[in-house]
Amino acid sequence: MQSRLDDVEQGLSRWVGVDAPAQLGEAMRYAVLDGGKRLRPLLVLAASDAVGGLPAAALRAACAVELVHAYSLVHDDMPCMDNDVLRRGKPTVHVQFGEAQALLAGDALQALAFELLVPLRPDEAPAAANDEADIPAAVQAGLCSLLARAAGAHGMAGGQAIDLASVGLQLSEDQLRQMHRLKTGALLQGSVLMGAACGSVSESARSALSEYGAALGLAFQVVDDILDVVADSATLGKTAGKDAANDKPTYVSLMGLAGARAYADSLAAQAQAALARSGLADTRALSALADQVIRRSH
Repeated sequence: MQSRLDDVEQGLSRWVGVDAPAQLGEAMRYAVLDGGKRLRPLLVLAASDAVGGLPAAALRAACAVELVHAYSLVHDDMPCMDNDVLRRGKPTVHVQFGEAQALLAGDALQALAFELLVPLRPDEAPAAANDEADIPAAVQAGLCSLLARAAGAHGMAGGQAIDLASVGLQLSEDQLRQMHRLKTGALLQGSVLMGAACGSVSESARSALSEYGAALGLAFQVVDDILDVVADSATLGKTAGKDAANDKPTYVSLMGLAGARAYADSLAAQAQAALARSGLADTRALSALADQVIRRSH
């Protein structure tokens, strides 16, 4: 996937913060470029490749989902949320640029994500900015719908609301699972479905990809909870031990370290089984990304 990762980096560099006024562009680029695993865009591209999707649509979708992820991190790190000072091994955006600029940068990144998904027709803007304008309108609309739902009240934002309301509470396993299905899992699952929406896929294959994305999204959060306990801040690129310090419920606090690791492994197996049921000819990239989620060290 390295060549695809290079495409994502070039796209982000080309599209993010261009000509934005009053240091806003600088804050946007600081939030997005030169850091991050890019798991979500890689999931978009791998799923699109698996279904023979349109490359131009997939690249825009990959960059869009990364922009939504980046905006969520900018806002989550602010004093009104997690009040964190370290992200991707460097000062968080509000530390570097101030709270007001960080808030605006996050807003602008979210808006840009949807702008990327609906490129203007050549007669509406310079052709140099719209070389992918032949993406069918139905594909553009479908991608917008998937991203909006994954990011909104029934997805990432809703999960974050539950997270903030759960500080200091003892959640059941079902409650914790629901919170993380929304907060973390929805955007990862949405990334897979956005990739599938770039091509033609049967309902059974789409259902299998959805199951894969759901299991992978939950596995990612379980591993995140484990790393928050066992890794240091330098390795993570963010503040280690933050969940325990903030008295947040986690899979480790609920299941113990060994139990959380076993649960992550079972979710990874569920993801791989879903891929096997998809009937798609080549899911090797998606399979490798699932392995990467479980084996990651940061």
